[in-house]
Amino acid sequence: MTTVKKSVAVLGLGSMGAALADALLVAGHEVTVWNRTPGRAEGFVARGARRAESVAEAVTAGEIVIVCILDYGDIGPLLEQRGVGRAALQGRVVVNVTNGSPEEACEMAERVAALGASYLDGGIMAVPEIIASPEAFVLYSGSREAFEAHRGVLDAFARSVYLGEDPGLAPLHDLALLSGMYGMFGGFLHAAALVRSAGGSVAEFTTTLLQPWLAAMAGGLPAMAAQIDSGDYTVTGSPLAMQVAHDSIGEVSRAQGVSPELFAPLFALMERRVADGHGSEGLAGVVELVHAR
Repeated sequence: MTTVKKSVAVLGLGSMGAALADALLVAGHEVTVWNRTPGRAEGFVARGARRAESVAEAVTAGEIVIVCILDYGDIGPLLEQRGVGRAALQGRVVVNVTNGSPEEACEMAERVAALGASYLDGGIMAVPEIIASPEAFVLYSGSREAFEAHRGVLDAFARSVYLGEDPGLAPLHDLALLSGMYGMFGGFLHAAALVRSAGGSVAEFTTTLLQPWLAAMAGGLPAMAAQIDSGDYTVTGSPLAMQVAHDSIGEVSRAQGVSPELFAPLFALMERRVADGHGSEGLAGVVELVHAR
């Protein structure tokens, strides 16, 4: 199916903004770029983009305005400055892919609506190098109408995932995904420290043992997720009481000169859950200690 070419303005040409602008050019859209440091636009102009000398010029050139700058605090003043405002934004779609919180996204949606534009908040689940690749995806929340009307443009970046009308859903899910990622990295770093403490090869351990093990354990996540949704934590594997009977990981870590502080917080929660009378349940029940229904 032929993609409808549209006019798009990109505000911000840092590493991610540059990757987005490049993807739009490759897809054949009419791209106008603006950056506080004008020199960053040179390469894009050479490839067919138009350089805007001001935010107002960029906004008026694009029916879709992609905002990719450092933080939410800069976005409002950028869009509300003299020469931009309602006169320039009326009827346009603002797609903000700046990292932030659900509260900031909702506040920004209100400010953009007051300027006469539709709003989408985006969470980019990719590094700049894999934008426009099958591995990347972007979360969106906000105006469903705007998302459906301009999905062809958004799909130039990565697989587009729409979460709902609440603008705060994209940043919330973005942070939830990052939380899962950092939890995995924390476990990896502790495991690596243990292996290194015995003089082993972390690279060999990772490729031959840890990666296959984590892949197998990840297969159990949907079942745990179903338990959390239902509130039924009936054990499907090892009960919590058995898992916390001995702090073997902590003891061996200390004996090997490895700090247990990456693992200790989870173990403490597991012990608390058992002390509260839930020792016969599975690990998923620990979620009740970090977020009670």
